Amino acid sequence: MDDATHTPSQMADQERTGEPRPPFPLFALKDHDTFLVADSFGDIGGVGDGLFHNDTRVLSKYRLTLGGEAPSHLSSSMSQDNVFFHCHATNQNLPLLGAAAAPHGTIHLERKRFLWDQRCYERLTFANYSRDLVMLPVSLEFGADFNDMFEVRGSKRGARGERMTPVAEGRSVHFAYTGLDEVERGSVISFSEPPGRLSSSRADFLFMLSADDRFELYVEIGPTLSQPPTRHRWREAAARARLSMRQRTRRGARLHSSGRLFNEWLDKSRADLALLTTELDTGPYPYAGIPWFSTPFGRDAIITAWQVLWIQPELARGVLAYLGKHQAVEISAFQDSAPGKIMHETRRGEMTALGELPFGRYYGGVDTTPLFVGLACAYAERTGDMSFIESLWPTLLKAVGWIEQFGDSNGDGLIDYARGAASGLSNQNWKDSEDSVFHADGKFPTGPIAVVEVQGYAYAAFKGMADLAERRGDAANGHRWAERAETLRQTVEDRFWMEDQGFYAMAIDGAGKPCRVKGSNPGHLLFSGLPSPERAKRVTETLLGSAFHAGWGLRTLASGQPRFNPMSYHNGSIWPHDTALCVLGMARYGERQGVVRMLAGLFETAAHFEMRLPELFCGFSRSAGEPPVAYPVACLPQAWAAGSVFMMLQACLGVTVDGWKGKVTLNDPRLPIGVDRLDIDSIVMGDKVVDIRFSRSGDKTRGRVNRQGSTAGIWPGRLAY
Repeated sequence: MDDATHTPSQMADQERTGEPRPPFPLFALKDHDTFLVADSFGDIGGVGDGLFHNDTRVLSKYRLTLGGEAPSHLSSSMSQDNVFFHCHATNQNLPLLGAAAAPHGTIHLERKRFLWDQRCYERLTFANYSRDLVMLPVSLEFGADFNDMFEVRGSKRGARGERMTPVAEGRSVHFAYTGLDEVERGSVISFSEPPGRLSSSRADFLFMLSADDRFELYVEIGPTLSQPPTRHRWREAAARARLSMRQRTRRGARLHSSGRLFNEWLDKSRADLALLTTELDTGPYPYAGIPWFSTPFGRDAIITAWQVLWIQPELARGVLAYLGKHQAVEISAFQDSAPGKIMHETRRGEMTALGELPFGRYYGGVDTTPLFVGLACAYAERTGDMSFIESLWPTLLKAVGWIEQFGDSNGDGLIDYARGAASGLSNQNWKDSEDSVFHADGKFPTGPIAVVEVQGYAYAAFKGMADLAERRGDAANGHRWAERAETLRQTVEDRFWMEDQGFYAMAIDGAGKPCRVKGSNPGHLLFSGLPSPERAKRVTETLLGSAFHAGWGLRTLASGQPRFNPMSYHNGSIWPHDTALCVLGMARYGERQGVVRMLAGLFETAAHFEMRLPELFCGFSRSAGEPPVAYPVACLPQAWAAGSVFMMLQACLGVTVDGWKGKVTLNDPRLPIGVDRLDIDSIVMGDKVVDIRFSRSGDKTRGRVNRQGSTAGIWPGRLAY
């Protein structure tokens, strides 16, 4: 479907291949609520790329030429800590200026940039490696369309605000736009040197470089005019940006292995999480992904925090605090909200401010509320932090109230969804494409729809709340929630189980008919601990079979099922976070070798994507000598993709941290393939700090837990510290 014909609801449901795709590969920088996406030259073409602030594109064009030609590309990279973008290039043949023309490969161009405090800083270095004087014409073309993020994604608007004529003066150009929401938005591009010629869309320079000479040009792009760019300003801001990132990457326990490439994956994943994590007034919060989802999402942040809970519990605390603060208080069909419900997404652009789309603060996620409660209970178990739980308790009661009062709209005992308005999402589980839930004949079900994984989340929420209530001395609620959990468990086992297929149905539709389709959804039931051991074993065997396991990870839909398409967004693609949740679920029921094999597949996938797992990739079966196939508009980086390695590793190592008892348990640990030693330093449990050492001895993995340098025990066996 052409984006130009999309209605708001179709925009919400569109297959992601319809989103605009700038030239690949892309490089992303982020700082707080500002991010930049550019191509390998560092240029912005105005397709799906640009400099964005608060869901508005404040720079839509930025292109550098040498002598009127694009430079010849040498290499591009991101620094290991994700702070700096770096590009090396050289000139094409330069035009004749003066006595001689410089041939191709004479000038080395180095572009280095970063973001700090809503501002893009760039240093352009030109070095002359010829033996002659070179007259170097340099041009920068630029523009700002101030499009809302949803316009960038393809949404069409009937009217827009007023874009002012850009003002060029001295060393800077001012862009301004007044939206229909009466908010003034602006950006300014400024240069350390006065251009020879400056217009509202272009700056032309002519630099004279003697033999072996070099010259630096500094450029800044920000919301307002600052002091002129200088080398000192660039270095001072760069130091602050790097220090801020270093502080974020050092949160939580530290992991290091004997595998060089495995360490690169761990380090890159941690750097990606740090890049996406924004410091809010409620604490650290991981934004979902760049470019389309650089904003607080409920589901994504909860799962990301859960992935690293065992090594970095403070992220979960920040996520819970923020989402609790923005809990719904009213019934709104447009926002898909009801009292107690937890937010799905928030945006700050012009279109959502005007109500053209509901995503200013949108609650259309059926799973976010039970996941929120489940994460709170898991956080309490991991940390024993009852003081925080006490402060959150009124919020948890309201969230459980939503599950009990609004979550089951037709009274059949299952948590279901049906969007309140046509502008909302038609599917409101994590597979929220319009075509992601269907019957075995390929037809779409009538609502309300109860997807199977959400029942598992609600089961875990009820069980966790029952435990917390008992700890608070509230035996009545503890007993009631334990009964709700058991009733829900039995309902799922009775209504979703397909004995002939040894698997759970994907969903139950509004008529009570099961969607007898094999999706990865039941793997999340294993994560929640709902199935019986016998059924969990059969689900695990199916998930590890070739229909689901593509060799790189688990498909969202088994091959051979109706609507299977390995290139689709949710019907056969591979999502690392989905694989990780399923794998931790398998480990919960005792699966070991399959867990190690799945981790190896994602590790090898990361190696093909420069040690950074994308949001998703295509679900084609693995072929000898062939890499995994990229999904064209996947977010990269994506928070829950980056966090997947830590959840998978926890599953392999069998690590459980019990904050109530102040102990670490290792259950049949296995090291990743190719890793003979792995150290985890500084796992915090209240006032205790624990280190764990894993090593391979033959075909056995040994684990040692140390506190303050003393040995507490040694594997093999089941070890509790």
